[in-house]
Amino acid sequence: MLRRTALIWPVGLLLTGCGFQLRRAPDFVFERVFINGQPNSPLSEELRRNLESLDKLQVIRDAKQMETAQVIIDLLSDQREKVVVALNASGQVRQFQLRVRVRFKLRTLQGKELIAPTEILQQRDINYSETLALAKETEEALLYKSMQTDVVQQLMRRLAAVREL
Repeated sequence: MLRRTALIWPVGLLLTGCGFQLRRAPDFVFERVFINGQPNSPLSEELRRNLESLDKLQVIRDAKQMETAQVIIDLLSDQREKVVVALNASGQVRQFQLRVRVRFKLRTLQGKELIAPTEILQQRDINYSETLALAKETEEALLYKSMQTDVVQQLMRRLAAVREL
């Protein structure tokens, strides 16, 4: 037992010495934000939930109160695409590529651009079989949800990178 502790202790020192830290909640320079996008979009709802989960940040939901926001996130587009990438010898689909493409920008209420229009793209390949069509639909929905979560996390990191209003 003492030997095991003696071996683990130096590893802990090495990790703290190299600057290793667990990922923390992002710090934003703004306190009030308005999300300007399609109201029932799954992406804007997930982004809203992520932002609302932070204690220091207020997400303004009502467009009439938009003037109280310090920054506005404009979700310019939110597209889901499904492209055929492979066919078999008889012309049947064997593989698709799923894509989630989001364009956004961040601006102040006065119109100053903090983040210019930016596109985030996520893509995943999925094999397809006609005999497993129902299972593949479920897998496709799960992949879209996973890509959407990845896009929201990337968007949150980009928002946290803004250092001045």
